[in-house]
Amino acid sequence: MQIAPLPEDFLDRVRVRGVDDQGQPVRRLVSAGGEPCRDVLRRARPGEEIILASFCPFPQAGPYREFGPVFVLAAPSDEPVARDRLPLGLGEYFNAEYVIRAYGHGGDILDARRVATAEGPQHVADLLDRPEVAWVDARFPLMGCFACRVQRA
Repeated sequence: MQIAPLPEDFLDRVRVRGVDDQGQPVRRLVSAGGEPCRDVLRRARPGEEIILASFCPFPQAGPYREFGPVFVLAAPSDEPVARDRLPLGLGEYFNAEYVIRAYGHGGDILDARRVATAEGPQHVADLLDRPEVAWVDARFPLMGCFACRVQRA
């Protein structure tokens, strides 16, 4: 499994031009601590400068295409990001559970599950074993925010 990074053009646009995927101004904030930063797959630390922006992870138009809020660090970071595993551990990125949605090659939802964080990687692997599944998106369950896209390695 491989976690896809956010597109560089999105990160550059929100950090430099201050415009998100819906063409609206981003919000620049100072973290109170705990916001899930999508670019580094960890929670923000108190005092870090972060950006809240609308993001669309879908490459094609369709009825399941959606935009949603994501947090990213306000400045690029060279910290290592493990993209070969789902971020685990309570509070590392996910909390006790999250939602996964499996999408087909045309962008339709084929399956969806609410999973415990410890069991999530196995559920994602099971879905990616199905040939009709193109990718799996993880979302935070309460706010529905996009967490990450998981693809075959």
